[in-house]
Amino acid sequence: MSPALLLALLVVTLTLPRVQTLTCFWGSLMEVRNASELPLQWTTGQKNCEDGWGCQELLMLIENGPHVNVVIIKGCTQEANQEARVTHHRTDPGLSIASYTHVCRENLCNSLSTSLPLWTMPPTTGLGSLRCPVCLSAEGCLSAPELTCPAGSTHCYNGALLLSRGGLSTRLKVQGCMTQAGCNLLNGTREIGPISLRETCDPKDFLICHRGIMLTASQNLTQKPEEWTTSAEQLCDLGEVCQETLLLIHAGHRSLLLASKGCSKARTQAPQAISIHSRPPGVLVASYAHFCSFDKCNSASSSSVLLNSLPRLAAPAPGHLRCPTCVGIFGSCSPDIVTCPEGTSHCYNGHIAIQGGGLSSSSNIQGCVAKPSSSLLNHTRNIGVFAVTENSNRRDEGAAPAPYLAWMVWLGLSLAIWCGGPSLLIPLPLDSQPLLTP
Repeated sequence: MSPALLLALLVVTLTLPRVQTLTCFWGSLMEVRNASELPLQWTTGQKNCEDGWGCQELLMLIENGPHVNVVIIKGCTQEANQEARVTHHRTDPGLSIASYTHVCRENLCNSLSTSLPLWTMPPTTGLGSLRCPVCLSAEGCLSAPELTCPAGSTHCYNGALLLSRGGLSTRLKVQGCMTQAGCNLLNGTREIGPISLRETCDPKDFLICHRGIMLTASQNLTQKPEEWTTSAEQLCDLGEVCQETLLLIHAGHRSLLLASKGCSKARTQAPQAISIHSRPPGVLVASYAHFCSFDKCNSASSSSVLLNSLPRLAAPAPGHLRCPTCVGIFGSCSPDIVTCPEGTSHCYNGHIAIQGGGLSSSSNIQGCVAKPSSSLLNHTRNIGVFAVTENSNRRDEGAAPAPYLAWMVWLGLSLAIWCGGPSLLIPLPLDSQPLLTP
């Protein structure tokens, strides 16, 4: 390329107008506050936007009796400019929704710092005769107070709003006084600024479930019920149900108990199922799974929900087979060599991996079995909320050969017999993230 042409191109490039980069106010908030605090004021940070982007701001107030849910979003956007707009989506005396939206392309033009554009004096409407539960909460409304509605209210509303922005969602439970029946709090509104909204009045769509996991190793778990409670709760996603799943593995004198409570995708299987995957004599594997669709219905308080359904068999006479026996809570275990009960014919050695319901575990199981099967689970892939995978190294011979037994005796002398720990009952944090952060 000639120097003259290169210089001409450089001059053209330098003279082309450059898209302006804006600085915008930036921040977000979503929280329920006392309506008596209105009007509100706030300050936010600043952010440099990408070339060609503008500034946006959203203020949304959902007022419900003594409560108000405040949503504030400020930041950068690719959306076209929009003059500041105030919209009253619902103006009932008991429940009201209003929003302020604005998109602009000047530095720090999204400068709203007060809720005054949406604030009105408290209504002077007198009270009527209708009484309704009144609640506005992202956590749920299990014990909402019942209040007398403003005059003109004719129905009690009970629903939930799903507010989504990008890949994040927040659910807001709403109960209050309305002037019309039905599930139409939003009056058909589906988007407000950068937020999309969805409404539901099906109680199954905003279930609250007990949530937690339990992992216990002990010697008496087939006889003595283990407490199975948790103080943690979880607000489920749309279409989810409550679940509780319990898996018991017993070999020799040792047992392993794994349990989960929480929300789960709706299942087509039976609402409640007790399964005995491997029966005595020998290794016992049994499970309890329960799916239900009303608040906190996954409320089993102990492992007796499973133990009460297990067969009560007299202690069998000892047989002639001897097998390594153990249950490993974290992938491996140190076995004892035991005399198997009469009726067993093979030694089992395998691993069962469990994933789901907040648990991820791989357990080594060794023990006596009555049939020459390679699967204690009968090739089951799902137990309640758990996805299970089994890998086994079955010995086809009836008993372990003498050199193997001698090696295992030596190993038993050099390693700890049992590496189990105390029971763990762990409330889990919620998986869902807040749509907005203070």
